[in-house]
Amino acid sequence: MAVILCDVGPRDGLQNEPETLAPAMRAELVNKLSAAGLPRIEAVSFVRDDRVPKMAGAEAVVAAIDRREGVEYAGLVLNEQGFERLRGTGLDRVNVTLGATETFNQRNGNATLDEATARVERILAQADRPTTATISVAFGCPFEGEVDPGVVAELAAKLEADELVLADTIGVATPSAVRSLVDRVAGLGKPVGFHGHNTRNTGYANALAALEAGANVLDASVGGLGGCPYAPRATGNIATEDLVYLLQGEGVETGVDLEALIKVSQWLEGVLGRTLEGQVYRAGASIVSA
Repeated sequence: MAVILCDVGPRDGLQNEPETLAPAMRAELVNKLSAAGLPRIEAVSFVRDDRVPKMAGAEAVVAAIDRREGVEYAGLVLNEQGFERLRGTGLDRVNVTLGATETFNQRNGNATLDEATARVERILAQADRPTTATISVAFGCPFEGEVDPGVVAELAAKLEADELVLADTIGVATPSAVRSLVDRVAGLGKPVGFHGHNTRNTGYANALAALEAGANVLDASVGGLGGCPYAPRATGNIATEDLVYLLQGEGVETGVDLEALIKVSQWLEGVLGRTLEGQVYRAGASIVSA
């Protein structure tokens, strides 16, 4: 069994940090992740600098990346303006996102659910490279509470993306809910991914459940960085190195060099000046096998 791991640390991880890293430093993080064997990296988001200042200078980040063969570099967009900026870069994939609820879309993108859906559909229709559509708050919303899986499945069916990712943005999902929704959306016949946060310590179990249900892509963030500026109390993503350790132990092929990835988190700890949320970069890779 194999899975595509997408490290969202340079984007989702850093956007919620108190420190603002210069574009050159963010590009260096991307380069270190690619050298560790990550097959896909979400390098930047094309958003307004005044709304998400940590992501300012996306074009400069992309220009400073040392492209590595076999690595897919992605960018996140919320609207047509962001997509036009991405289209002017050499990024390989566009990830367009919307929320599963009215209130989240209004807070995150200043649009109703219908408006956000139409906007995503327009971007997907004109995309000139592989596309991912990520449905945020697919399991629970910080403003509206529990989300009806039927609503998410119906929304997913409308989106003509090459790949659909279900995001547990505030980390409320449990494995049975993840397994059920991933299986349901996989029935649409497209690759499905899972984007998990470890807010309530269920993120790694949820990632395994998603994989068991047919997910092809798992998002994670180096060191466990992350959160959402528009989702109160949303804490970090599952840590990429912790997920790699888990998957390798379960016999799942990732193509990632775990020791090299641990060194990236150790480096990032020094850059940010604090202990990161991940466990494996501190404990080390186990020398014991089952």
